[in-house]
Amino acid sequence: MPIIKVSQLRKEFKRLIPKKGPFASIRNLWNTEYSVHTAVNNISFQVDKGELVGYIGPNGAGKSTSIKMLTGILVPTAGEVRVAGLVPHAQRKEHAQNIGVVFGQKTQLWWDIPAIESFRVLKTMYRIPNETYKRNLDLFRELLDLHEFENTPVRQLSLGQRMRADLAAALLHDPEILFLDEPTIGVDVLAKEKLRTFIREINRERKVTVLLTTHDMTDIEKLCQRVMIIDDGQILYDGSIDKLKNSFGSQRTLVIELEDEFDPVGLDLPYASLVRQEGSRIWLSFDKEQISASQLMLELARTHRIRDLTVEEPEIESVVRQIYEAGLERKKEAQHAALLDV
Repeated sequence: MPIIKVSQLRKEFKRLIPKKGPFASIRNLWNTEYSVHTAVNNISFQVDKGELVGYIGPNGAGKSTSIKMLTGILVPTAGEVRVAGLVPHAQRKEHAQNIGVVFGQKTQLWWDIPAIESFRVLKTMYRIPNETYKRNLDLFRELLDLHEFENTPVRQLSLGQRMRADLAAALLHDPEILFLDEPTIGVDVLAKEKLRTFIREINRERKVTVLLTTHDMTDIEKLCQRVMIIDDGQILYDGSIDKLKNSFGSQRTLVIELEDEFDPVGLDLPYASLVRQEGSRIWLSFDKEQISASQLMLELARTHRIRDLTVEEPEIESVVRQIYEAGLERKKEAQHAALLDV
């Protein structure tokens, strides 16, 4: 059952066109000329209760603007958005009780007091019952090791510690939905893994719906069952990671270990190229749309004895990069066409 429903959602921002020339600063005081920038362009999607969805795109694609409309911070220019049956910007108080939000570069904790004191303030703000507060705090202490730093002022915490405290703060009041905007940005490897484990556990055990925006593709691969890609304010892809790889990442690498030393001279394999060699081990790049791994192996087996082999799937990061680059190329073509029309 959908807990988030977005239909033809649009957000436009007006930008002042500055005057130039003599007395420009004075003339700008009465300037009424604006350009319109469309940050989110009529997107539609649904998220079911309990899903963990990655929402990714290049800088300026419209990710954060979308999240701010879903959380009620921004009012849409057009379209409809409902989160747990509520209109976020119109029913802010009720909506705030249903959601938890973590922005990677901002904190909802009070800077000069210990993290535990911030939790107590939030307990009062959200009217969290004592039993719920104690149960949640005990769980978060176990999963996030809060006891290590909960009595330390927030300004003295490392980035990883602060992010763990922010996650706990966002979930103290048992929200149904968690919005995460770059939760692992700048965090070291160990802290990232702890954060990922916690997000996965909360989603699986408590069925908290999670919408995650990040530039770290490892976060997406390790956490999300579904990914949405947005660029230039429009959703380019919405589906599983496996389907994304199959649809946009046709290149594969066949790693083969031979019985003897490999001699690349005279190598003639259809639809494949040698990309690397280490003694008797070789890496062959091929397009799965043109030839299968088994066909390629049979071709090589005619002239060499094979000891072992593996097929390496494309990394999600490389697939997404291809999509971004294709979108950038389309933008350049559209700009060029517009110039020709002038």
